[in-house]
Amino acid sequence: MGGNNGLGRTSAPVPQYACMAGVTMLQVDDIHLSFGGVNALSGVSVHAEKGKITSVIGPNGAGKTSLFNVISGFYTPQSGKVVLDGQEISRLKPHSRAYRGMSRTFQNIALFHGMTVLDNIKLGAHTNLKSGIISAGLRLPSARREEVELDKTIQRDIVGLLELDHVKHKHVEDLAYGLQKRVELARALVMRPKILLLDEPVAGMNREEKREMSRFILGVKKDWNSTVLLIEHDMAMVMGISDHVVVLSFGKPIASGTPDEVRSDPAVIKAYLGTADEPVQNAA
Repeated sequence: MGGNNGLGRTSAPVPQYACMAGVTMLQVDDIHLSFGGVNALSGVSVHAEKGKITSVIGPNGAGKTSLFNVISGFYTPQSGKVVLDGQEISRLKPHSRAYRGMSRTFQNIALFHGMTVLDNIKLGAHTNLKSGIISAGLRLPSARREEVELDKTIQRDIVGLLELDHVKHKHVEDLAYGLQKRVELARALVMRPKILLLDEPVAGMNREEKREMSRFILGVKKDWNSTVLLIEHDMAMVMGISDHVVVLSFGKPIASGTPDEVRSDPAVIKAYLGTADEPVQNAA
């Protein structure tokens, strides 16, 4: 059922993967990853609960991106396992994980220039399309009907939610940086993912853009009951929107809990500031 999404508009229907909270959607257990004898991750475990926002934080070099690359299938760990919605996916390739409901954005924007906002968003829906390459290439009636339905779904559920109506026909290279990051989020959402991995979603943004992105992520969680796992350096943003926070330092987990528990943990304060005299929320 739809409702008011807190963004000043009617909410989109709940996606097909929306689930009841209180159950683990993503389970990452005891991951060990090394490169040439250098330990990137040592015994890292993260559990992301359905319908919640879980954040992974840590100083530069803590292993956050390595962890995301393990979860999304770009790196194969020496040991440990990754389980998505009850199914182990540890040995699956990235595209196979996408078909099982995993979607990811990247720190560096990877949109296709020369294409409009709508066309870029459509590219994210490939895992949900039933028409094959031949049907699409020949513009068979079934493929055309599916494309028309996809356009309707994107404009109803995605474009409106992320407030992209006014730029949907513009080329992405003509947009401001914050809007480009929003388009990348839209492209990840159109897959109807079971879990959404956000890799530093507010990196490089100004204060207003960060506030807007935080609002949109919370809107996605509220309206779609989405499960979100994110890594981010902006502590104010993390502490403001997260339900659970995991802290890494030099590839090892040092703390896990609610934002309030983590921000006052002496090990976290030491990792960020080298002292226990200042609160971690002041760290950048």
